[in-house]
Amino acid sequence: MSTRPLTGQTLSAVAPAGRPRWTSLTAAGPRTSRAPTLAGAADARELRPVSTGSPRFYFGAMSPYSWFTAERIGEVLPEASWHGVLLQAVFKAAGRTSWGLTEDRERGLADCEERARAHGLGPIEWPDPWPTSDLLIARAMTYADMRERLPEFALQAMRMAFREGAVLSEPAVVREAAARSGLDADALEAAVHEQPVKDALRAHTEEAIELGVFGAPTVIVGGELFWGDDRLRDAAAASAA
Repeated sequence: MSTRPLTGQTLSAVAPAGRPRWTSLTAAGPRTSRAPTLAGAADARELRPVSTGSPRFYFGAMSPYSWFTAERIGEVLPEASWHGVLLQAVFKAAGRTSWGLTEDRERGLADCEERARAHGLGPIEWPDPWPTSDLLIARAMTYADMRERLPEFALQAMRMAFREGAVLSEPAVVREAAARSGLDADALEAAVHEQPVKDALRAHTEEAIELGVFGAPTVIVGGELFWGDDRLRDAAAASAA
């Protein structure tokens, strides 16, 4: 999944009782029509080539460290292309799991909250539960990439997750992120079940794994991997060298 630089779940379900804590742009009225399917729209764009010399930003929407990097990369490394991946598949391939599911969870939460303040992103409101499966949001990012809106969609989704406590595995949340980023929520709803989206997500995730990506965020510059939010400026320096 790649896009320009920046300067199986259904989507018809509603959020559980007590949610959302976020304000919906799509709840004003019922949907009046079913969006068309992709019908081959991905053919020309699902695997757009990226120059080997171009920095690549690999990230997962459910990763707070990916969010920290995403908020800064447009200023620090604006030439980087964005590549959303299925992070749970990346972890599986590397024999790892999210730190949020380990005994390091509390320490990790505290570290993220400190970094968010340091980056001027304000206090984090953690989703509950977190982490959850990132399959739905990863497919949605794939569709956003096909529509050349990946940075906008991903940022809206991650802001909803970590500023508003929205759970990115909930279909209503993904629809809301689409609306906030200028995407047609109905079209996205249809697209996440289409084979071209599934195939493109698989291809981009496998590409990331083959390049050595084992966690997120990772920036690749000239074949060198910079893993972690704290390596962004190192990646920018390597790109400028």
